[in-house]
Order: sequence, then structure tokens, then C-alpha cells
Amino acid sequence: MKNYTITVNGNVYDVVVEEGATSGAPVAAAPVAPKAAPKAAPAPAAAPAATGAAGSVKIEAGAAGKVFKVEATVGQAVKKGDAVVILEAMKMEIPVVAPQDGTVASINVAVGDPVEAGALLATMN
Repeated sequence: MKNYTITVNGNVYDVVVEEGATSGAPVAAAPVAPKAAPKAAPAPAAAPAATGAAGSVKIEAGAAGKVFKVEATVGQAVKKGDAVVILEAMKMEIPVVAPQDGTVASINVAVGDPVEAGALLATMN
């Protein structure tokens, strides 16, 4: 038998696993009281305030991930296809590009922020 301690969503469980059990019968696990009180999830960081006025053209995340790098700055002129923000998802870097020529009006994320698909990353005019 092997003993394991597993933490799931802040709850700690002691698990005993028998090796070589071939009966095929399910083994019921006895509930174990958590060893320590679950830690509260950290409060989500407030989104950084948009720098400057929001623009009319939205630049949104095409996939869920984490902000890896912010390539553009507020007031910077960008051409269609220029990277504005780079996301990281499943160890891949995904550039989020300007949909048209214009000027970056706001950057709505910071490096390290988790984002969902469709989240507003920046705006431009």
C-alpha cells in the first residue's frame, strides 16, 4: 500500500492506494477531515486602468491564456497586422494583432494577467 496526500481546491485528502488489487471491486474511500483550513483564493487583481481614452476599435483575445508581453504603447501608430499584445497559451506565444491601421488608444491588460477568449485587450482609433 502507498499513502498519498492530495490537495484539491484547497482541501487536503489522505489517500491509500493498494497495489496489485485484481478483484475489480470498487474500493470506497473514507472521508478524511482536511489537515488545514483551506486557503482563500487570492483576490483577483483589479484590471489596470485604461491609459488614455478608449478607442472605437476593439482588440480582443482570440483564445484564453495569459498576457506574455505588451508590444504596443498608448499613442503608438500601428499598421494592420502589427502585434499589439502577445498571449501565452499551452506554451505557445500567440500574437494579437491590430485589425487595421491606426493609433493605440488604450491598453487594458498587463503582463501576467489571465484572459478569457473575447476579453478586451486594447483599443485603437
